[in-house]
Amino acid sequence: MIQEFQGYSAEIEDSMQYMFESLNEKDRRHYAAIEAKKLGPSGVKYISKLFGVSEKTIESGLKEFEKKVF
Repeated sequence: MIQEFQGYSAEIEDSMQYMFESLNEKDRRHYAAIEAKKLGPSGVKYISKLFGVSEKTIESGLKEFEKKVF
């Protein structure tokens, strides 16, 4: 049985936020999209809250990956 993702540890979240803040806007969108995709259905909402970006921004990043438009 696969367990539902409960979230990263505070230490991992801090590292992810540090990395996110060091990126430019396009790279932030792509990084957030990759992280959300790894987490499955609840990923967009979780990463949106973690990074303080809109779900729409992450969804745009996911669409860019689907089309391979960077």
